[in-house]
Amino acid sequence: MIRTLLVSAALAFGAAGAAYAAEPIVGNWKTASGATAEIAPCGGAFCVTLKTGKHAGKRIGNLAGTDGSYSGEITDPESDKTYSGSGAVDGNSLKMKGCVLKVLCKSQTWTRL
Repeated sequence: MIRTLLVSAALAFGAAGAAYAAEPIVGNWKTASGATAEIAPCGGAFCVTLKTGKHAGKRIGNLAGTDGSYSGEITDPESDKTYSGSGAVDGNSLKMKGCVLKVLCKSQTWTRL
């Protein structure tokens, strides 16, 4: 009986710990254009998919990283061009940056919804 309680408590604590371990980038974000983008785990990275706006349903990014610092690829949904990208989470702000040849860069700040 005591062993069953200990195992149950350990499983409950482990499930709660997993919820707290979610990466800060995961969630819904309001983009600079006003659309909503969802960032969710996919494979070993995080996929960025537009949920609202003119390009709803379009996947526009793939980022990997931890602890608020991420890098990968970002696609401009208007031009369909893909750039080297990065994201940095600071509280409820996400600074997204896309670059060509790591020299010509454009940044946007998204807000957590």
